[in-house]
Amino acid sequence: MKDNENRPNTSEQSSYKRTFMRILPALMMLYDITAIHIAYFLALWGRFDFMISQIPAEYLTGYGISITIYSIVTVSVLLLFRLYNSIWRFASLTELMRTLEASVLCSCMYTIVMTFLVARMPLSYFVWGMLLQFCLVLGIRFSYRFVMFLRARRRQNAEDAGRVMLIGAGAAGQMILRDLRNSDATHDKVVCVIDDDPEKWGRYIAGVPVVGGRDDILQNVEKYHVSKIYLAIPSAPAEQKRDILSVCSETDCELKQLPGMYQFVLGQVTVSKMKQVSVEDLLGRDPIKADMEEVFSFIHGKTVLVTGGGGSIGSELCRQIAAHHPRRLIIFDVYENNAYSIQLELRERFPELELETLIGSVRDSRRIFDVFRDHRPEIVYHAAAHKHVPLMEDSPCEAIKNNAIGTYKTAYAAMLHGCQRFVLISTDKAVNPTNIMGASKRLCEMIIQSFDARIKEGRAQDIPQLFTHEVCEIEGGRLPAVDLRNVHTQFVAVRFGNVLGSNGSVIPVFKKQIEKGGPVTVTHPDIIRYFMTIPEAVSLVMLAGTYAHGGEIFVLDMGSPVKIDTLARNLIKQSGYKPDVDIKIEYTGLRPGEKLYEEKLMAEEGLKKTENDLIHIGCPIPFDVDSFLSELENLMIVSYENREDIREQVQRMVSTYHPADNSKGVTRTGQTLAAGTAAAG
Repeated sequence: MKDNENRPNTSEQSSYKRTFMRILPALMMLYDITAIHIAYFLALWGRFDFMISQIPAEYLTGYGISITIYSIVTVSVLLLFRLYNSIWRFASLTELMRTLEASVLCSCMYTIVMTFLVARMPLSYFVWGMLLQFCLVLGIRFSYRFVMFLRARRRQNAEDAGRVMLIGAGAAGQMILRDLRNSDATHDKVVCVIDDDPEKWGRYIAGVPVVGGRDDILQNVEKYHVSKIYLAIPSAPAEQKRDILSVCSETDCELKQLPGMYQFVLGQVTVSKMKQVSVEDLLGRDPIKADMEEVFSFIHGKTVLVTGGGGSIGSELCRQIAAHHPRRLIIFDVYENNAYSIQLELRERFPELELETLIGSVRDSRRIFDVFRDHRPEIVYHAAAHKHVPLMEDSPCEAIKNNAIGTYKTAYAAMLHGCQRFVLISTDKAVNPTNIMGASKRLCEMIIQSFDARIKEGRAQDIPQLFTHEVCEIEGGRLPAVDLRNVHTQFVAVRFGNVLGSNGSVIPVFKKQIEKGGPVTVTHPDIIRYFMTIPEAVSLVMLAGTYAHGGEIFVLDMGSPVKIDTLARNLIKQSGYKPDVDIKIEYTGLRPGEKLYEEKLMAEEGLKKTENDLIHIGCPIPFDVDSFLSELENLMIVSYENREDIREQVQRMVSTYHPADNSKGVTRTGQTLAAGTAAAG
């Protein structure tokens, strides 16, 4: 009640304002009369070096007799020009011109009357008097607008200013705090600091309180009305950052962080160096660090072929390879738009690069053999594949033709033409596959394992030629005369998780849905996936080319899996919206062939370490190579005949393949896909 009694009454305020507005013209008239007296006195005083004793008596008498009458006449003219009725908050050129016209008119009349009827005054008296009168009369009117402008600007600055929570009371945090206070580019204000060190709690940094640790973030965001959170702990491990950012993502605050220790060491810790928190920052592991010098010395001076070179992984491979001086880079892709795009980019960035961009399909054995015959690549990165799970479920024969048979034909051409290394890009969906795409990629792994096994046994000649046409005669010119007992091609596979930002990945899809205002569609609230970035994926592919001895399946330790639902909610928050309030999330159900969980290795596979702690080698699962290779020809025939029993044929060859029936929530072997069930293996 006391607060209400002390609070000014709104109706009383309005009444005072109306009264003031009624008397404002009278106050302005009194001001103008006073301003005119002052203006002409200053003009006379200044004429005699601001010494009153030097002013002749007749000039003082003339000023005293005329100035009051002149000021009243001037106010009358200003009244006729409607300069007491203007809304000076919106004063413009019109009011300025009216004031100028009234001042000039009145001053001219005053000069004539004084000269001929009262007393001859100095010319400077009239000139400076008119100028000073104009400035004083106009100044008070436009000063109101200037004051209103300053108030509006201060109000806008206050609205634009963010109330910042700073996470990290160390040296980096203090640099950010100091830069915020000295910066003219931002009006953000740090209102509280979070640090996990209990010794700092309750203390102050430059007057800003350290209010607690990460467990206190949410309550202090509400307490201090925080709108922005700056993470300034560049030396923290990725997992610690992920945990803190996960807490921060539960707020509606804008999140920014320092890129890393590099800026800190160089003393570049400023607000301008802060970056938006990306989805990659929530992966919870440090990026893979590879000795790329070893990789690039392996590539240097060699002819390198990248199949699927226009795709997200293939194009990044091309960029990395082109930057490290291969003798020749060959981009091979069936989709000409992608191939043309990366071709233009590489020619602009690397004008000295010997670049060939070829269009064709890995399913076309004539075309792929011609490419190997004409260019003799020493290293092949095989990225060409159909990868979209639901689409492949609808067209299973196409998955087998392109992924499995296409890989076989490319691998066979590489072997016959003396290729040194053949690196297959596989996927974690090849582990215990429940969809035809994953099963086709497992077939690809088995193909390169079969090739490697036969080569090491000295039985490369026993690897059958799989063609849908008869071109096996050496006299035809397509197949080289090669002693297959001396083949030394090394075949390896690299197994990936989902790649952030790649074509067809969930991130671009979610962003487009958010831009349209939603809804964001998630197949299942409990679905989880392993993620990695495109640069990491490319580093692993290239490392496989240097670590390889033949037959390995390289696996990246991708850290903790991420819930797709959490990923979607974080993206919505980072876009400035509230999940399920501004942007709805809809659960559409598992798609054909889709699993709740992905696994990196099969239960039967073990792991071997490599020189890099984040890269492992999966020990191949034994299988009958002779039987497998003999069945491949039948699989090719079944796929090219587009037969509906293609899945049954694949199941006979891939024992771990259990097609899922997501419409019933179970796999076709009866394995439950209910939420919360642990993934096999």
